[in-house]
Amino acid sequence: MDRLAPGAGPEADAPPLGLRLEPAERRAVGALASIYAVRMLGLFLLLPVLALYARALPGATPVLVGLAMGAYGLTQAVLQIPFGAVSDRLGRRPVIVAGLLMYAAGSVAGAFATGILGVIAARMVQGAGAVSGPVTALLADLTRTQVRTRAMMLIGISIGASFVVSLVAAPMLEPAIGVPGIFGVMGALALLSIGLLYTVVPRPPPLVRERPSPAAGFRAALSAGLVPYYVGVFVLNFVLTAAFYAVPITLQDVFGIGVQDHWRTYLGVFAASVPLTVPLVLYTERVRAPAQVLRLGIALLMVSLGSLAFVYGNYWALCAAMVAFFAAFNYLEARLPARLSQLAAAEVRGAALGIFATSQFLGAFAGSMAAGALYGSPMGLVGVFGGASLATLPWLLLVGRRPD
Repeated sequence: MDRLAPGAGPEADAPPLGLRLEPAERRAVGALASIYAVRMLGLFLLLPVLALYARALPGATPVLVGLAMGAYGLTQAVLQIPFGAVSDRLGRRPVIVAGLLMYAAGSVAGAFATGILGVIAARMVQGAGAVSGPVTALLADLTRTQVRTRAMMLIGISIGASFVVSLVAAPMLEPAIGVPGIFGVMGALALLSIGLLYTVVPRPPPLVRERPSPAAGFRAALSAGLVPYYVGVFVLNFVLTAAFYAVPITLQDVFGIGVQDHWRTYLGVFAASVPLTVPLVLYTERVRAPAQVLRLGIALLMVSLGSLAFVYGNYWALCAAMVAFFAAFNYLEARLPARLSQLAAAEVRGAALGIFATSQFLGAFAGSMAAGALYGSPMGLVGVFGGASLATLPWLLLVGRRPD
């Protein structure tokens, strides 16, 4: 049986009518959403431009380009569990600061890297700032159970916002300041986030005295009831990085669209996806069996990626498939951490969200590596999009066996 935090459960998905975030909760959500968005920029901001930039570097191969994209996710995956478990014992703030400093150092290294191996190393140092679990755990510490889904949905909105900002800004920034300049912007944002943490975010509550050891917390966080969420976020980020290995190459090589103009496509399809995402979020809050909506979102993700494998040569069909992809991705990216934070007990929440974040970035690493291998094979773009679609099937089958 799942170990639930007080008040958690299906009935906690939707806050009582009229219940609002308190002022301290709003400050916490706003500031932590900004910090979370900065962390996600480490993944998103380079997605539209890194593959094209890295493949022009000396010694680059399709696999090394994939490694440059995924190295960030690899070190994030390795360190998320230790960061989350340590934050349960030492406090969230010190761990978050240490992670943001590592992220800033990696960004500086990326700004001065001159070859493919230097970019890979810089991305690994960036990823060592594994603060996703502690940031999400701090948000859960600072919000009531009844409004946590709403708070997590706002985090999800910040992720979506950072995603669309990245898709629009990166192709515009690249001609002006280059990829090294984008690395520099990311480092400056990390330092700004440390200021937000201490000037805007309310002081977190004292740590629970009787905390389990990191090993015991890790075992509790691996309970069977939470495993589908770890699997889900792995798959979600696997297909994201795989898709954005292939999509920028498709726009440039198939349609002849320069990287500086990619933002027009991304902005259009993202805006068109919002009317599809919002009903999924609202329906989840209102139904008694939200797993049905989750399965719908996964199925939409699978179909959209499968469609890309067949229609990527037609610009408008590609855009339509990307609209469906964004709608599913944005919904699932918000839903998974919201539900996990409710199911995980407070004393192991940091560990659970650390495992969640590890799965997230391990998926990003695996997706980029798989995309590089598939693109370099005779299957090319068809292999990348088709492989990403097939990767969602185990997740859909796993969720299909559970009532929630």
